Amino acid sequence: MTGGDFVVISRGEPHEVYSDRRTRPSSVLDLVRSPAHLGVVRHGGDVEPYATMICGKFTMTRPSRCSVLELLPPVLLLKPAEDGEWREAILRRMVSESARERPGQGIALSRLTEVLFVEVLRSWTKSLGPGEGGWLGAMADPHIGPALKLIHERPDRPWTLDDLGQRVGLGRSAFSARFTKLVGQSMYRYLIVRRMEEAAFLLETSDEGIAQIASSVGYETVAAFSKVFLRHHGLSPGRYRTSHRSDGGQRQSNALEVVATD
Repeated sequence: MTGGDFVVISRGEPHEVYSDRRTRPSSVLDLVRSPAHLGVVRHGGDVEPYATMICGKFTMTRPSRCSVLELLPPVLLLKPAEDGEWREAILRRMVSESARERPGQGIALSRLTEVLFVEVLRSWTKSLGPGEGGWLGAMADPHIGPALKLIHERPDRPWTLDDLGQRVGLGRSAFSARFTKLVGQSMYRYLIVRRMEEAAFLLETSDEGIAQIASSVGYETVAAFSKVFLRHHGLSPGRYRTSHRSDGGQRQSNALEVVATD
């Protein structure tokens, strides 16, 4: 690998790639195969390659309305930087790790890819302006970021603008305006969405009773919880649980394609 290494993450439909604007683009599907395990694909004959691509993907078994995938643009690019030595080391390690099968290979490759993904997200959030990137972009704000962390950690708490504002060092009005501007929705609306996504996750993955789930996301009665859940997801909690478990645990998945190349 060289100092020209960069990382591309895309989602949705496959994209086309090309080395410069004078060449005909090639579909990623023509370059990336899906072998039973790992493999090397050569494109363009047996000549010495001018570029090496490391390709893989993330799969989310439970995409949600407030997941990271909903906030990302179709393509993310991590360009070469002055501190690129760590990236070159990771890419070289990924190449050597995938060269031959050995114990723990899948775990090692998974963790290395996650590190690349985190760095791409960090690079992207740094480039965002105020109000861009939804809650993910707002996480970098010194006031709203800590407030979001509190909501994510304790969706069951009866959070108010006064309470959160005081915790992050802002008055009620200033906190409310800043939250709405950076996140794209009011604090109360965001809290409801967070609670409903947490409730859906528990209904899909646990055997907890509906009353217990309602309490764990901040509702004192099943009736109040069910009313909000129905309005948000279009199904009652009981029907939601049944419909999302009727396929034997197989749920829709979304994928992020990761391409690292020099």
